[in-house]
Amino acid sequence: MPDTHTVSGAGVTLVEATPAPGVPPVPGAAETSRGRRRRSAPTGRPLVSHGRRAPAIGLGIVVLYLSLVVLIPLAAVVWRSGEGGASGFWHAVTRPEASSSLKLTIGASLLVAVVNLVMGTAIAWLLVRDRLPGGAVLDTLIDLPFALPTIVAGLALLTVYGVKSPVGLNLAYARTGVVVALLFVTLPFVVRTVQPVLLELDRDMEEAAASLGANPTVVFLRIILPNIMPAMAAGTALAFARAMSEFGSTVLISGNLPFKTQVASVHIFNQLESDNVGGAAAVATVLLLVSMLVLVALDLLQRWAGRRG
Repeated sequence: MPDTHTVSGAGVTLVEATPAPGVPPVPGAAETSRGRRRRSAPTGRPLVSHGRRAPAIGLGIVVLYLSLVVLIPLAAVVWRSGEGGASGFWHAVTRPEASSSLKLTIGASLLVAVVNLVMGTAIAWLLVRDRLPGGAVLDTLIDLPFALPTIVAGLALLTVYGVKSPVGLNLAYARTGVVVALLFVTLPFVVRTVQPVLLELDRDMEEAAASLGANPTVVFLRIILPNIMPAMAAGTALAFARAMSEFGSTVLISGNLPFKTQVASVHIFNQLESDNVGGAAAVATVLLLVSMLVLVALDLLQRWAGRRG
C-alpha cells in the first residue's frame, strides 16, 4: 500500500500519495501533484484580464466623437424644430413653399435613386466584366463627384445645359435640370458598392450553370443578381439620402424658383436668411426623418437577405 501524506490549510485538504517501496514512480506524478496543489491553493486575487479595458476605452472615444460631430448637432436641430410645439412644426412644414420644396426634393430623389440603381449597376458591370478602351480613365472619373465641390458641379452643369448651352439643350431653371444635377453628384454610390462585390463573385457557379445549359439571362437572374442585390440596395439608399441633402449643385441650375424648382435644402437656406430658424429646422427634421427611414429599411432588408443566405 502506498503511503499518503495529508496537508491541510486555508480550508483545503491535499492528499499526496507516496509510492510503495520497490514500485517505480510514475513520470510526472510529482509535477502533477504540485500543479494540483498550486491550482487548489487560494491566491486571494481575482483573475482580471487587463486587455479588456482597451475596447471599453475605444468605445468611449468613438461614442464621444460621434456625439460631438453627429448626434448632438442633429438633436439640436430636432429640438429647435419643436420650439413652437406640434402645431408650430406642422405649420412650418405645410406652408406652401415648404411643402412644394419637400415634394420636389423627395420625388426627384426617388427618381434619381431608381436611375442610379439601373445605370450604376450597368456601369459597375462594364468596369468589371468588360474590357473597355480607356476603362482605367473611366474608373477614375467615377469618383470625380466625390472630390469636386458641388458648387463647381452646378456651375459646370449650368455652362453645358444653361441658356447658352453649347449642345443646344437648355435645362436651367427647370426640374429636369435639378434631376440632372442630382444624378451628377450621386453617380458613384451604386457603382462603388456593386463593383467590389462583382470583383469577388465566384465565377465557378456561373460557369457551372452555363455548362448545364443555362443562358446568360438565367445565370444573371438566378446567380449574379441575388449576390449583388444587397450592394445595389445599399448604394441606392445612399444615393437617395445624398440627393435629399444636395445644395451646391442645384442652387445654380435650379434658379431657386419657389413652387417650381426650389429644393428643400435651398428653402432651408432661405429661411435661415429670413431669420426663421424654427421653420428651417422643421423642414430639416423632415429630411432627416425620411433619410433615417430609408436607411433603417435598408438595414432590415440586408438582415432579411442575410437570414435567407
